[in-house]
Amino acid sequence: MALKTVALLHPGEMGAAIGACLCGRGLRVVWASAGRSAATRYRANAAGLEDLGALERALGVADIVLSVCPPHGALALAREVAGHGFKGVYVDANAVSPATVRNIGRVLETAGATLVDGGIIGPPPIPGVSSRIYLSGGRARDIAAVFAGSNLEAIPVEGAAGAASALKACYAAWTKGATALLAAIRALATHEGVEAALLEEWKRTQPELPKRSEVVTAQARKAWRWIGEMEEIAASFETAGLPAGFHLAAADLYRRLEGFKDGTTAPALAEVTAAFTRGAPKRKAASGGRRKSSKQREELEHSRPRFKFGTAAIKRDATKRLRSLKRS
Repeated sequence: MALKTVALLHPGEMGAAIGACLCGRGLRVVWASAGRSAATRYRANAAGLEDLGALERALGVADIVLSVCPPHGALALAREVAGHGFKGVYVDANAVSPATVRNIGRVLETAGATLVDGGIIGPPPIPGVSSRIYLSGGRARDIAAVFAGSNLEAIPVEGAAGAASALKACYAAWTKGATALLAAIRALATHEGVEAALLEEWKRTQPELPKRSEVVTAQARKAWRWIGEMEEIAASFETAGLPAGFHLAAADLYRRLEGFKDGTTAPALAEVTAAFTRGAPKRKAASGGRRKSSKQREELEHSRPRFKFGTAAIKRDATKRLRSLKRS
């Protein structure tokens, strides 16, 4: 089957750049503007994408669907596409766990479509910048050929759908996980008044870390996109019998940076560390609820089970979060 028309869902910063790569290869790249923002419309137009308005129209002409969206929306988008009866090749290029990819595959195969799993590593592939998309699944090599000669290098990997996402998860577990960890260390050092001493020690023994620990400032405006990715990575670790807590904590840290979303300039490191230590926004009390008296609060505190130190408590908390993720 010739693969000549691609429906791109949805052209954010990464998706629009990939769409431009495909247009440069001579493919017809369509998208559906219904419900999309003015910023998305601008990106799509600049990339040379053809707007067909409704999703159903875009799917109706497409040989390939390319899904590039925040991780938490990947499964729902696949269900929507399957609901329209799409029977071509569906490339899920989202930062999700292998288990999520396999769920997406089952949804699509029921509708008659073929899944190719994709994992993108690197920045948006604009002129002068080369990135990679790893592909797995039955038609991985066919999809790789579609990108041949573009700014996005397509690399088939052995294995069924899930292999490419596993590779992406392993890569991002370090890059984005380490970014969160180092920034949190700077926040702790600042809180304890030892930041200057820590930086001096790093310069002596870990000279790459002072600069590396400030990478988060350039990423803070899009940290909201990484919350779901860290949770998907945590789920991947748990499935493999490994502790998930590292990346649940990273998700929590990135959640605390949501206030920087859509900012026009990168925040200073001090702003980022302050957001970390302030923590997530506190939930408001239910409307009409009355404040407990000091005696009531004291009685409640004494009735609560005391916190137990050790890994068991951490593991219980991680398990609760992962169950919540799986239900969503």
